[in-house]
Amino acid sequence: MPTQDWFLTATERANPASELPVWSTGNLAEPLIHGATYFDRLVSEVNSLEAGDHLFFTDWRGDPDQLMAPEGPTVTQLFAQAAQRGVVVKGLVWRSHHHALSFSHRQNRNISEAISAAGGEVLLDQRVRRGGSHHQKLVVLRRLNDPERDVAFAGGIDLCHSRRDDADHRGDPQVVPMSPQYGDRPPWHDVQVALRGPVVGALDSTFRERWGDPNPLDAENPLAYLYDRLRGVDQSAGPLPEQPADPPPCGPHRVQVLRTYPAVRPRYNFAPRGERTIARGYTKALCRARRLIYVEDQYLWSTEVADLFAEALRNNPELHLVAVVPRYPDVDGRLALPPNVVGREQALALCEKAAPDRVHVFDVENHDSDPVYVHAKLCVIDDVWASVGSDNLNRRSWTHDSELACAVLDDTRDEREPRDPAGLGDGARTYARDLRLRLWREHLDRDPDGGQDEDLIDPEDAVRAIDAAAEALQEWHDSGRVGPRPPGRLRPHRPQRLPWFTRLWALPAYRLVYDPDGRPMRARRAKSW
Repeated sequence: MPTQDWFLTATERANPASELPVWSTGNLAEPLIHGATYFDRLVSEVNSLEAGDHLFFTDWRGDPDQLMAPEGPTVTQLFAQAAQRGVVVKGLVWRSHHHALSFSHRQNRNISEAISAAGGEVLLDQRVRRGGSHHQKLVVLRRLNDPERDVAFAGGIDLCHSRRDDADHRGDPQVVPMSPQYGDRPPWHDVQVALRGPVVGALDSTFRERWGDPNPLDAENPLAYLYDRLRGVDQSAGPLPEQPADPPPCGPHRVQVLRTYPAVRPRYNFAPRGERTIARGYTKALCRARRLIYVEDQYLWSTEVADLFAEALRNNPELHLVAVVPRYPDVDGRLALPPNVVGREQALALCEKAAPDRVHVFDVENHDSDPVYVHAKLCVIDDVWASVGSDNLNRRSWTHDSELACAVLDDTRDEREPRDPAGLGDGARTYARDLRLRLWREHLDRDPDGGQDEDLIDPEDAVRAIDAAAEALQEWHDSGRVGPRPPGRLRPHRPQRLPWFTRLWALPAYRLVYDPDGRPMRARRAKSW
């Protein structure tokens, strides 16, 4: 399988200003499903760091009191104690819009001040496009005396409230306020990936590029700059230690680091025209889809994104799209809800028009029938290419905010039949297939060790199985929940339909505020990424 059939080439990355490798080989990628799993691993890895080691992180939201385990430590304690041991702790957290707008300005400032007071340096970063955010969730751990144990974590999980949930989906006791549809303790589904090998160096470079950006931290907002100056907030990045050599190869995974940076002024010196390798990477991979596209996504909206899926469905009569999304948006209210609904309604309609019988969209509930908020951002194509990241399937994530994803190709062929479901000679690959099956086993209440996978491997059988399970659960609800609850946690997603007079204002609000376009004007006119 030629790597360039699936991964972007240097030319296709179209950002020569960045020194990021085109892709890296010899890595080991491990999906960490659920926040509790990720937090447990992060605590173990951080606690093993010694003086002189590096802990670099980026985040969209950080809650200083977020417990990493039921008895602690909090995220602040974990990172602060590392700094006190002599670990070099550096962080970039989005400065955020004001907390009055239901964002995390106060929390992000508190985590910055607490870790910095312990000897680390955490900066509030507002070098974004107007109305945008830094949405990357990355932790990089480098061990100067033991590089074989270097590890990085990337994906959808923030170091904040609501994320520490597990397979039972009872929710994190520490919550972020959400739509009342999710109750007082919103159940939460999310995925992160742990990476070892040379790709850790590429992710280290991603952090260093942002850290070394010479533009003012509050470049987007002069008032914020003045406010921070008066408060004595650290507004300049201190020096970073010299970057270690890449860790040695340790596994069979090829990894391509994909990113989004918008076109901004003043320009990023590492992406002067922005970077849209996430959008380009998806576009290339979707062109090779033949049998099954599986996505989990918080939003799944934008006609520009949906058009790519619709085109793949039109061009390949055996291709199915299976998507898992939240049952309800995370916000409620007369003004906030309709723009969140109209984008998905529009995107799903495009896909369903292209292939009415081959688009299967579900939402998730726990065994108490409480809806689970799907925050994961992942895609698996034909059990070959798999991506986990911070990026949602929408125009904002692909053009406007800063985002980070890791696409994986496994050198290990999966010997379970069908060995080559797409028929292109690539063969199914162990990492991608195992990631999909792990998620489907949980969603369908199957044996977590893989003892009931017979009808989940072949794409056609798998789609029938997931449809049947979701329909059975829906029928049980429709009947008034008579008799035993059928196995499984998926139900057919039934998006809310907005009346025409609500769409009149919700659609432009969605396009301008919720899903803006961060591409240069030339790319917009050309309808390219």
